[in-house]
Amino acid sequence: MNKKELVQAVANRAGASQADVDTMLKALIDEVTEQTVAGDTVTIQGFVKFEKVQRNARTGRNPQTGEEMDIPASKGVKVSPLAALKSAVRDS
Repeated sequence: MNKKELVQAVANRAGASQADVDTMLKALIDEVTEQTVAGDTVTIQGFVKFEKVQRNARTGRNPQTGEEMDIPASKGVKVSPLAALKSAVRDS
């Protein structure tokens, strides 16, 4: 399911216009992004949690040559499904 299909499905389920749902989805994405970049953990209860993580520098290997290489420290985002979503997927 892509964003357009998601907007259509939510609009149909909620009885709202696709334009309104698209605006709300954009606002949700912007706010989750902004808060995660700021270092806050964003939790949508029963669904998903977003958090900023710091990855330490480490030594890795080039998979083609096997040669060791330094991997610099970096920042990333961790997305974790929560209990209700895990349960729904497990029981489907």
